[in-house]
Amino acid sequence: MKLKLLAIADFYGPPRFMEAGMALLRPLGVDVTVRCWEHRTLVELQEANLAIETGGPGAVTLPVALCEGLDTFDIVVTQFTPLDRRFIEAAKRVKVIGTLRGGLENIDVAAATARGISVLNTPGRNARAVAECTLGLILTEVRNLARSHARLMRGEWTRTFPNTDEIPELNGKTVGLVGFGAVARLVAGYLHAFGSRVIAYDPFVKGDTGHVQMVDLPTLMRESDVISVHARLTPETQHLIGEPQLALMKKSAVLVNTARSGLVDEQALTRALAERRIMGAALDVFDVEPLRADHPLLKLDNVTVTPHLAGSSIDAFRNSPRLMAETIIRMLRGEHPLPVVNGVEAQLSLTTQPSC
Repeated sequence: MKLKLLAIADFYGPPRFMEAGMALLRPLGVDVTVRCWEHRTLVELQEANLAIETGGPGAVTLPVALCEGLDTFDIVVTQFTPLDRRFIEAAKRVKVIGTLRGGLENIDVAAATARGISVLNTPGRNARAVAECTLGLILTEVRNLARSHARLMRGEWTRTFPNTDEIPELNGKTVGLVGFGAVARLVAGYLHAFGSRVIAYDPFVKGDTGHVQMVDLPTLMRESDVISVHARLTPETQHLIGEPQLALMKKSAVLVNTARSGLVDEQALTRALAERRIMGAALDVFDVEPLRADHPLLKLDNVTVTPHLAGSSIDAFRNSPRLMAETIIRMLRGEHPLPVVNGVEAQLSLTTQPSC
């Protein structure tokens, strides 16, 4: 009897992407079924994702059709579709859950672990997309690219901005990276090519970090001309950058956040910008999304804002299913290491005979 895999596509990663990626498994005898978590618009999916991030995978109810025959599958692959306790308990035969993300907000990992299900993620699947957008936001903010464009579109030819006397080049400047995972390492490489001095804070990083100097957070906040946030949001890192940390920044420095809003105290940052205690900021993430029209940040002239799009490149969404399929192939062949996030070793292999 073949291993059966259920792959759940969505608006960002449509069925054609999932079909193409999971097709790698068919030559190994894996029976692949692709379903789609449907939304009429991208905004609807983003609203559902926000509900899941704040309320857990049980915050959104899935359509009945999406959950039919769950007890016939051995593997489930999802991207944004929430897999809550009810879903996991109904999937009685499932031994592996794979998510096409680095984060696990949409998976009830505790329920999966209790059932002996191995949970795999896709670390770094959109790292390059986020890293490239981060570099773009750094340049946009320090060189006033978005502000210049907006003024020209209004028929205004002006070259005076809040940082007119402090417009830098990245060459020779110190850029501090808060967190030094996959995204930050790519950003560091780009900045090295620009001639920047790159420092980073990450208490979990050990070993050689190449041309990047590891420092403590206060040192990073004091010395950096640009600070870019790339840490993972946990209860311990909530408001990792708050009023005390912002107070250490140079008046000429800017802060960029393409990670999670909760890593930075949004209200404290807004005050620092409004009072000109720091030069500027570029933000892709916010405490409440979509950003409301009367948000104080939108009244400032020293901030660049984008609507949570850093990780949303077509290449990231197209390649993620293939990356997960390659991980599942390695798992089925008994190869290691694997991106298992809950410590449960996968119980499936090419010789596994699923129970009926």
